[in-house]
Amino acid sequence: MGNDKTNMIIAIALSLAVLLGWNYFITAPQVERQRQQQAQTAASPSPKEGGPSAPVPGTLPGAAGGNPQAALTREEALARSPRVRIDTDALRGSVALKGGRIDDVSLKGYHETVDPKSPEIILLSPTGSANPYYAEFGWVGQNAGPLPGSDTVWTADGEVLSAGKPLTLTWDNGAGLVFRRVLSVDDKYMFTVEDSVENKGANAVTLYPYGLVSRWGKPHTQGYYVLHEGLIGVAGDKGLQEYTYDKMAKENPLGSPGTRGVSWPGIVGGFLGITDKYWAAAAIPDQKTPYTGSFTERDEGATKVYQASNLGDAKTLAPGATIQASQHLFAGAKEVSTIDAYRQKLDIKQFDLLIDWGWFYFITKPMFKALDFFYKLFGNFGVSILVVTFILKLFFLPIANRSYVSMAKMKAVQPEMTAIRERYADDKVKQQQAMMELYKKEKINPVAGCWPVLIQIPVFFALYKVLFVTIEMRHAPFFGWIRDLAAPDPTSILNLFGLLPFAAPDIVHLGVWPIVMGITMFLQMKMNPAPPDPVQAQVFTFMPIIFTFMLGSFPAGLVIYWAWNNLLSISQQYWIMRRNGVKVELWDNLRSTFSRGSTVKAAKG
Repeated sequence: MGNDKTNMIIAIALSLAVLLGWNYFITAPQVERQRQQQAQTAASPSPKEGGPSAPVPGTLPGAAGGNPQAALTREEALARSPRVRIDTDALRGSVALKGGRIDDVSLKGYHETVDPKSPEIILLSPTGSANPYYAEFGWVGQNAGPLPGSDTVWTADGEVLSAGKPLTLTWDNGAGLVFRRVLSVDDKYMFTVEDSVENKGANAVTLYPYGLVSRWGKPHTQGYYVLHEGLIGVAGDKGLQEYTYDKMAKENPLGSPGTRGVSWPGIVGGFLGITDKYWAAAAIPDQKTPYTGSFTERDEGATKVYQASNLGDAKTLAPGATIQASQHLFAGAKEVSTIDAYRQKLDIKQFDLLIDWGWFYFITKPMFKALDFFYKLFGNFGVSILVVTFILKLFFLPIANRSYVSMAKMKAVQPEMTAIRERYADDKVKQQQAMMELYKKEKINPVAGCWPVLIQIPVFFALYKVLFVTIEMRHAPFFGWIRDLAAPDPTSILNLFGLLPFAAPDIVHLGVWPIVMGITMFLQMKMNPAPPDPVQAQVFTFMPIIFTFMLGSFPAGLVIYWAWNNLLSISQQYWIMRRNGVKVELWDNLRSTFSRGSTVKAAKG
């Protein structure tokens, strides 16, 4: 009895250690990190005026001069330049005629919260505002006279840029070169930038086309290892390149003083940009022309400037001739169908990797495709999760059946196993040998019961990844109080699921669906034979409680999947055990568990 009590205490202590450790080392630091980043963003000094100059051959972007000043409101910053409005079905914003930048973009179809009246997502913002984030295209060179820069005021031939209605910008440098830029945009998130230069002078000049995406200040990030946020691109044959903001600070010096980064000369195809969880901006060079790509971080006082840029090869412009360069800019939501369509239509090398599918791309993307198919069929991503889970159960039915049959046989020979343990209680070697002979005789695989769990792990991870990174799951409702499958269940047992008039703390969050998942996991474990070791038995008893608290902060869609999967497993196991003539002792195990608890309480009383 003393040993059992000691084992019970050890099991409880281990369970509490895991639960408290998870909250202390994982949940609490994430909450604190987010709070500090928000405070730092609010208190950070405003960026300097201007912005990074264009890349020049053999170097990387430098910093334009300027004096620190108080940060302007976004509206004040926008008002400092004459502008041409952007208005499409998906975007609203403007192009700055001073500098020719695309630095004002909001997403019409996406809002900050599930409330459709909440503010639209702002993607790009001009210099002078609190968080400048913009795209810039143009030319650099030497001995070419003045070139367009951040202070250049272009002349526009229209008042609005919309789908099917391009905009032409013109600037004459007064030294023989006339620069033209034709901007067009589709009905989604892709801009086309066609730059040309006409040489009306007497001398040939050499120019290099460039494109860049620049972001001032480190933005707030989710901070999860399964999600990449920061600089991203496909550098030709070098493949996918992902650099977090923190990783950029560790890179070697590159280009101008105070600049760190990486570069890839002579690459062809791909894209370079900056990504958030759901949104991104990426400069996309000509897919058949060599260029030098780079990611850089530069110090502007206390502000870090992050930049993804491409620099094309030299183009010689003879007198009387015209040279051209064409690029694209993606600035919008990372919708899977939209990204895939751009990859095919524009032949952008591996553009679908703008979405962080992860190492298990071959599982996560098909998982999304299946979920999206049934979503279009039923109109509810929650229902889609239930249907896909059921189909996966059918797909893995042969393996699961063999596993459950083996477990049923283990249940049937439980009396013989108990007898062997008692007979060889003092000789573990003979006990093990006798067990193996029994398994061989009854054709039982003792590890077969692990297969359903092993199969479930990659599926679970793939679904978790899909729910976490795809924008299609953002603000996708289920039924009842679940209005966002990508967010945790908003209810909490601490305030009786909203009945008490106070908000439950995020550190210990436990909603209705995590509790349902815990109950189903508890029932599933009671379907199986209890482990022979008392300590293991107690640990298994507390596992549902531990997982319930751990999944309390997970996306609701994932918890719903887990609960539904448990119910399907219970049904399947029940049917197999009955089919093999094995008694289903679920109710006996439950009665035993609760009667044992009542006995302990009575003994203490």
